[in-house]
Amino acid sequence: MAVASSSCPKIVFKGPESNGVLLSRYNSCCLKRSYFYQKFGSHGFCGGHIINLRQNDSPKRQAIRCVLAGEKESDSVVSGKADTFGSHNKIGLRGKLNKVVLAYSGGLDTSVIVPWLRENYGCEVVCFTADVGQGVMELEGLERKAKASGASQLVVKDLKEEFVKDYIYPCLRAGAVYERKYLLGTSMARPVIAKAMVDIAKEVGADAVAHGCTGKGNDQVRFELTFFALNPELEVVAPWREWDITGREDAIEYAKKHNVPVPVSKKSIYSRDRNLWHLSHEGDILEDPANEPKKDMYMMTVDPEDAPNQAEYVEIGINSGVPVSINGRELSPASLLTELNEIGGKHAIGRIDMVENRLVGMKSRGVYETPGGTILWTAVRELESLTLDRETMQVKDMLALKYAELVYAGRWFDPLRQSMDAFMEKITDTTTGSVTLKLYKGSINVASRKSPYSLYREDISSFENGLIYNQADAEGFIRLYGLPTRVRAMLEKGI
Repeated sequence: MAVASSSCPKIVFKGPESNGVLLSRYNSCCLKRSYFYQKFGSHGFCGGHIINLRQNDSPKRQAIRCVLAGEKESDSVVSGKADTFGSHNKIGLRGKLNKVVLAYSGGLDTSVIVPWLRENYGCEVVCFTADVGQGVMELEGLERKAKASGASQLVVKDLKEEFVKDYIYPCLRAGAVYERKYLLGTSMARPVIAKAMVDIAKEVGADAVAHGCTGKGNDQVRFELTFFALNPELEVVAPWREWDITGREDAIEYAKKHNVPVPVSKKSIYSRDRNLWHLSHEGDILEDPANEPKKDMYMMTVDPEDAPNQAEYVEIGINSGVPVSINGRELSPASLLTELNEIGGKHAIGRIDMVENRLVGMKSRGVYETPGGTILWTAVRELESLTLDRETMQVKDMLALKYAELVYAGRWFDPLRQSMDAFMEKITDTTTGSVTLKLYKGSINVASRKSPYSLYREDISSFENGLIYNQADAEGFIRLYGLPTRVRAMLEKGI
């Protein structure tokens, strides 16, 4: 096979000092006198294949090696195997990664990210889906979808118990609420998912992780801060901050171009995120804070007008600030929350409509359904009214604001949050007992509070005279407590 120098293919050189970047292209007939050959050694890339260019080969022989590599690639294209899982030694348009673990939902965006990663980083893609209680329907057919998109495998992990026990319950115990209303449903879910991705990356030998979060939201921060905290050596790829896809139509066009099956499910007009704790709604008419949400938007809770006309009582058992039972039946964390979601949803409990300040600076309007979570949050708070003294409760409430801010901002693995968690665990050690709540058409009222560690004493609090509290003692207390007020008034009046 003779190859004229005029028809020599272009060869891309890459060496130890090139840092994974394609540096230049030379005709193979000019190879021996090239700077890159002498500097980076005898390894080049042709058509995305690694070529061993022997130093004692003639320029023609080197060109033949490159052409043969190109022919192999052409053959695979003709046979329909150009996009098989084995071709991970290709250099992508943006660089080279070995293996990437992608947070995968099976929707259009993450389905398109799979071929985009392979095209742009020449990598194998391992899709990962966390089951945090989003529902069976969202998990069906995911492996088929992932592999059809070009992934080498799909890993699904059931994180429901871990999510509730290690993420939701600490926030519940801390009383963490962001900006007076938000019970942190999405904020708590992201670190447990990202932590699992780091674990999977280690198991499969991946050198990078990727997510489908947009560049405008909070979730990109929550994912990436967890990656940084648990494995700072992992590369992070965020396609929405890199690619040219600007919307759904662009994504569909890219999917068709790369033979990726386009999800045929009806596109929701809302952007939703669901897990065992809550369901959030954003977008469409909600983008105008003046618009009332439509009745058919809600999915976890019935409309208060359609809720039962008969109230329901539910008793929550609590041990050291953590829920353990419903109506005397002890349940696992995930099972307990699942049952309360059903009970609360039936009575229209836990609807929140708020305008919040996103971490990235903008305001956004969201509607949240948190039926079971609202019941638990109310029960724990009411039990604390028995077990915490005034000073402790005030300090706890102040720290709860900062705790919520840290969780909202994705700083779950921050030493500050972990230290605050130790404080919360200590001061709620005696928050043990039960609270009975009355649920009726969207409202929650407390019917009963009981605790063996209650600081409430009926014999002291009663209006009747007792042996411990002498009402006459109040006079001296008031004179001392009000002394600063009295002295200031005396100064102002010149006394």
